[in-house]
Amino acid sequence: MTRLNKYLAECGVCSRREADKLIDQGRVEVNGHKGVSGMQVCESDCVTVNGSLVKPLASKVVLAYNKPVGVTCTEKDKHAEKTIVEAVKYPVRLTYAGRLDKDSDGLILLTNDGELIQRMMRGENRHEKEYVVKVDREITDAFLGKMSQGVYLKELNQTTRSCAVEGVGKYTFRIILTQGLNRQIRRMCESLGYKVKALTRIRVVNIELAGLKSGAYRELKGEELAALYHLCGMSGKYQ
Repeated sequence: MTRLNKYLAECGVCSRREADKLIDQGRVEVNGHKGVSGMQVCESDCVTVNGSLVKPLASKVVLAYNKPVGVTCTEKDKHAEKTIVEAVKYPVRLTYAGRLDKDSDGLILLTNDGELIQRMMRGENRHEKEYVVKVDREITDAFLGKMSQGVYLKELNQTTRSCAVEGVGKYTFRIILTQGLNRQIRRMCESLGYKVKALTRIRVVNIELAGLKSGAYRELKGEELAALYHLCGMSGKYQ
């Protein structure tokens, strides 16, 4: 038996958190009756979302995608020039694990494994995401020090976690985050009087962008995929 929200995640519908919302909205039925948060289900049960039957995935897919600037991380948006779903055009429905701003580029992972998404996006798990950032002013040691110690973001009323920051050029630095606040790096820089000119994500957990052309994707397999699942506390669940 499996909790209903976890079952929906394992079916690739969405993350567990999003599944809870669907259940609360009355959009999930089990054997013809409205689903209830916390209820247990099994594969023999008839589970539907918005009237459509859902079943556990026969196989799980995880893609590494090099998102170009201009692609919006959303499934549907009539105002978006191009959504990530339109850009990738993968035959299986996938969901992205963590957003990248339209004006940012680089690595983003897409998968039909809702449980993996849940593990990766859970803030307390502190999974690393690495970026290379170019700003409009010369970088100083004071700037790097303040960024690494944590920056108070007035608009969010929150101080960012301490993080690893390293200067790699006159206007460029590398930063490793373990949280994902909205437009975090841009907000941090703006709070210190800098403006981001370019922002590229080059790593998510153990998956690296290196060698992947802009707009291209590759399917994760073998040891690399096994390591991702292991680091997310899901050893043996990727097959």
